[in-house]
Amino acid sequence: MITLTDIQQAAAGIAGHVPVTACAHARTLSEITGAELWLKFENLQFTASFKDRGACWKLARLDAEARRRGVIAMSAGNHAQGVAYHARRLGIPATIVMPRNTPFVKVKHTERHGARVLLEGRTLEEAAAFAAEVAAREQLAFVHPYDDPDIIAGQGTVALEMLAAAPGLDCLLVPVGGGGLVSGMAVAARALQPDIEIVGVEAALYPAMKSALDGVGRASGGDTLAEGIAVSAPGRHTLALMREHVREILLVDEVQLERAVSLLLNVEKTVVEGAGAAGLAALLQYPDRFRGRRVGTVLSGGNMDPRLLAAILTRDMVREGRITRLRIIISDVPGQVARIAAVVARLEGNFLDLQHQRIFTPLPARDSYLDITLETRDGGHLEEVLRELRAAGYAVHVLEQ
Repeated sequence: MITLTDIQQAAAGIAGHVPVTACAHARTLSEITGAELWLKFENLQFTASFKDRGACWKLARLDAEARRRGVIAMSAGNHAQGVAYHARRLGIPATIVMPRNTPFVKVKHTERHGARVLLEGRTLEEAAAFAAEVAAREQLAFVHPYDDPDIIAGQGTVALEMLAAAPGLDCLLVPVGGGGLVSGMAVAARALQPDIEIVGVEAALYPAMKSALDGVGRASGGDTLAEGIAVSAPGRHTLALMREHVREILLVDEVQLERAVSLLLNVEKTVVEGAGAAGLAALLQYPDRFRGRRVGTVLSGGNMDPRLLAAILTRDMVREGRITRLRIIISDVPGQVARIAAVVARLEGNFLDLQHQRIFTPLPARDSYLDITLETRDGGHLEEVLRELRAAGYAVHVLEQ
């Protein structure tokens, strides 16, 4: 079992190689969520993830023969980059097995750190099985992403830094995949502050740890924004530690994960991937559970595909009423579009797209649809535009998003 001493030893061992990231009070997000929220910016590590910690400590403890032969790991991306980066820094050959659906940005960054990357399997479990075969064939040391005492101790150093920066936190909200981060943090935090509550957060599509702790079977699988914690089975070591130290696992849905990513970018001006935003997503989904409490959460990673991030931000603008699709029935005569545009311009709305549909409609031959994608400041501004268009005599329908 991992102890506070193990984690303190890991902290001393990675000092100078893994930065101490900021842990800051998030004033605006505290107002939004109703909790006094503190954020640990592990997305600002060199490889943009807390995984640097466990990888650095595990590799530092390998003997000379293991270093000479090299290491192998399986990962959806962040552990891969942490192992690849610290292996190159220590002169250790590294092979990384990644599932075939891993975002391209994570594959590219892992290769940039000098690792040999092998894409195999649809899930982490299939990638792990293949990595085990390669490890046995090539006599490589296997570096597990979460179910390893040295990895767990390394990840637990996050809690030491958080409680030094924000002593007296009531609760730690921690993203959960295989459980390496939350179990290490739980050991450290509970040793330093026995009354602190540790709450894990899983994507609702991948409730493996909650199912194991509750003894209840739940369906697992699907395309989640939080692919970094999309794990189908918890680790043996991590599960034992969580049974002892973790109070509860909360499940968050995809909409809240998207909202959390968007809020962190717009409010905190920091890029956080879906898994890293899970703690904030839990605060958004369960506000009554944490209202008025001093809560710390870990922004565990920031490796987000730029195209996916753009889609999330656009979808969030739709939810906020800042981008809306309208369908207006108009007579197909000259000047109609100009009159509608004049109303929108007077109210300072903005056309993003406009399509005039004359053929594929059930309308009389002299009528047509004008489909508009409209940008407004917020939901109130949108309602103002809708009122003015209707007052001008137009039949306006808001299309489903």
